[in-house]
Amino acid sequence: MVQYRIKTDNPHQQFIQFEVVFPVSGDETTVHLPRWRPGRYELGNFAKNVRDFSITSKGKKLSFQKDSSSSWKVNTAGLDEIVVKYNYYATELNAGSSFFSEEQLYVNPVNCFVYTDETANQEAEVEVQIPDTYEIACQMRVEGHKMFAPNFDFLADSPFIASANLKKETYEVAGVQFYVWVQGMQEVNWGKLIPDFQKFTQKQIEKFVEFPVSEYHFLIQILPYKAYHGVEHQASTVISLGPTYDVFGDLYKELLGVSSHELYHTWNVKAIRPIEMYPYNFKQENYSKLGYLCEGVTTYMGDLFLLKSGVFNFEQYALEFNVQLQRHFDNMARFHTSVADSSYDTWLDGYVPGIPGRKLSIYTEGCLLAFLSDVRIRQATLNKYGLDEVMKRLYFEYALKNKGVSEEDYFAELERITGDSWSDWRRDYFEGKSAFEAPLVEALEYLGLDLEHEPSASYKEAKLGLKTLPLPNGGDQIMAIYPGSPSDMGALMLEDIIVAVNGYRVQGDLDRWLTYLDDQPKTLLIQRKGEFLTRTLPVLNRTFYNTYKIARVKDPNSAQKKAFEYWVK
Repeated sequence: MVQYRIKTDNPHQQFIQFEVVFPVSGDETTVHLPRWRPGRYELGNFAKNVRDFSITSKGKKLSFQKDSSSSWKVNTAGLDEIVVKYNYYATELNAGSSFFSEEQLYVNPVNCFVYTDETANQEAEVEVQIPDTYEIACQMRVEGHKMFAPNFDFLADSPFIASANLKKETYEVAGVQFYVWVQGMQEVNWGKLIPDFQKFTQKQIEKFVEFPVSEYHFLIQILPYKAYHGVEHQASTVISLGPTYDVFGDLYKELLGVSSHELYHTWNVKAIRPIEMYPYNFKQENYSKLGYLCEGVTTYMGDLFLLKSGVFNFEQYALEFNVQLQRHFDNMARFHTSVADSSYDTWLDGYVPGIPGRKLSIYTEGCLLAFLSDVRIRQATLNKYGLDEVMKRLYFEYALKNKGVSEEDYFAELERITGDSWSDWRRDYFEGKSAFEAPLVEALEYLGLDLEHEPSASYKEAKLGLKTLPLPNGGDQIMAIYPGSPSDMGALMLEDIIVAVNGYRVQGDLDRWLTYLDDQPKTLLIQRKGEFLTRTLPVLNRTFYNTYKIARVKDPNSAQKKAFEYWVK
């Protein structure tokens, strides 16, 4: 057994103190810290938060050397155990990091727990030094101040919150116990939250037939500032959301959305997993082009199950779908790269915007592809099956048989259920750059829905092809430029700061000045890398950025009514 002991002295310094006892048997042992965490497909390099690393055996200090940025090699000839000590700086309070303060100890073990290859499959015991008033929220077995995991994979995937301020409620669906833990909120509206959680949980289990684990934990961090984040785990999820005052107001739909999304991940990603990540390799990148399956299908299904379960009505669902449509049509990268390549390239530059026109979102593009696939399946099977049937088959034929899913496996299942070839679709839409608009219109029409669009209500977006961000001290910084628009033809550049329009200073009111000067040529004073320049924009009689949304058709025919009914069933 591997023993982890965690001390929590001086919480104001935010260093978690670790002492880990590893059994050893070979002449040499390498101690590893994970370099990334599942759920975020980029290198995290958590070792940058480690200080005062040491290795001893029977009280004797051992010399060691760094073997990589996140591993330490030590001579263990003649030894039966080593003790590894280090401090980990825990200051990030989101759904995937670790945070230590006077109010709570919140740990994602994949950030900060070391392991060895020799002991990776051994049971682990985690003992935490916390006040007796603290309660522990975790998917691991908890006994007092100790937690137990069967192996390192489960341990790494088991975040926990230890606090005296945790709120807890439970519910049961299909014989599975669900725990909802809330940290950071004085009063929780359980009467509103629990029935909604029960509804989408029930519908998801109904479609998959069974739940992969015997109990499940929602660990919800409510924060006093703006936050939205969720991370999936085998039998739990961590969700961070804020500001606190709005969680049961306008943010409530976001809480439902992210919770349904993360619950769906229990099947898709934690059970149904790309073959390249089966098992996870924490030492290096786990490249896969299946981001459209992992995150795209989950994004689509997470929201759709809120509609299917009656938690959302169609209008509420449409608002969420419209967000994905808008992100798709606003992103010019759809003309330059594929969603499959974007999945691979998350490891290249993480989740930052990247250079103009290069990166697609596996969440957004994958969501729309999941919708298109869902409708195509329904058309081919006369509404007998949808994408949820494909996912159920992947669960039973791959996940439960301890097999990872390849790209070929996914498309083979799509072809098996529809009885026709998907090679053209795979080439054009998943691995190519073909436009989505025509298949979207066709798929929506099948369900009795319209794709509506109109010029953006923002003058700068609609008529100048320009997206900007107001700056605190005045001026607007350019964030995006539509190709071929007046802003593009007027030689504006990303990160230029618009200071004035036709001699009028801009102070958070760029759109109002542009509207006022509608019938006049536009000369902009801009600041670029410390220089002031002027640019005159040409007048083009067309619009650029549009607003997109879906809506029910006024008089759907009987076939459309039936298709819609089965889609939301």
